[in-house]
Amino acid sequence: MVDIRMLTAGEQGLVVEFGNAIHPDINARVHQTAYLLRGQMAEEIIEVVPTYRSLLVYFDPLLIKRPILVKRIEEIILNMDWSTARADAKVVYIPVCYGSKFGPDLDFVAAHNGLSIDEVVNIHTSTPYLVYMLGFTPGFPYLGGMSERIAAPRLQQPRTKIPAGSVGIADSQTGLYPIESPGGWRLIGRTPIKAFNSGIEKSFLFSAGNYLQFVSISSDEYDAIQKEVDLGSYTPLTSIFGGGDKQV
Repeated sequence: MVDIRMLTAGEQGLVVEFGNAIHPDINARVHQTAYLLRGQMAEEIIEVVPTYRSLLVYFDPLLIKRPILVKRIEEIILNMDWSTARADAKVVYIPVCYGSKFGPDLDFVAAHNGLSIDEVVNIHTSTPYLVYMLGFTPGFPYLGGMSERIAAPRLQQPRTKIPAGSVGIADSQTGLYPIESPGGWRLIGRTPIKAFNSGIEKSFLFSAGNYLQFVSISSDEYDAIQKEVDLGSYTPLTSIFGGGDKQV
């Protein structure tokens, strides 16, 4: 049995904790549990909210009592095949134009780490990043797995307005601003694609449990993709984590 804790969160809330560490395997268990709860208890459960290492479950107390819910969740976790918890995770490829007006802090990140600009870009685009959770603003991904070689401190004075699509670094984390907002991250590039679009049925481009892989593009490629995005004809490339070639 996986070591978990069940904590009360108000009259309709239950927190399921899977440990104290931030780790891909623990996060995968969180998301697989959320998936199974949505499928097996759709009537009793109002909403599930995954985080780095826990799952907040909102339930209808008129349809299921807390002790019964706890027992059902324990049974689901006990019978779960953890070996497949990270299987079939989707990778979404995010085209990014690095530096210049799109990444005004790229020079700082390079100098701070004793690297060239090309080395920073190569390191940043070298691996898929796990989306542990979404928050802060709609669709903002909390990513794990960035190399410490390109870590950089936050701005001492945050910017009051960061353009949507900006890609940044803060300490040992990297992230993507889906909408225009304030922020103190070091901006190294920008993507022309929309990570959040309230005007379509599927508003979020990716979800917690997916992976993001940044891909370096030129300014001309940025403009070309931007035109496709504006026309609604752009489809991001995706693949299966560890599954090889990219797919549309």
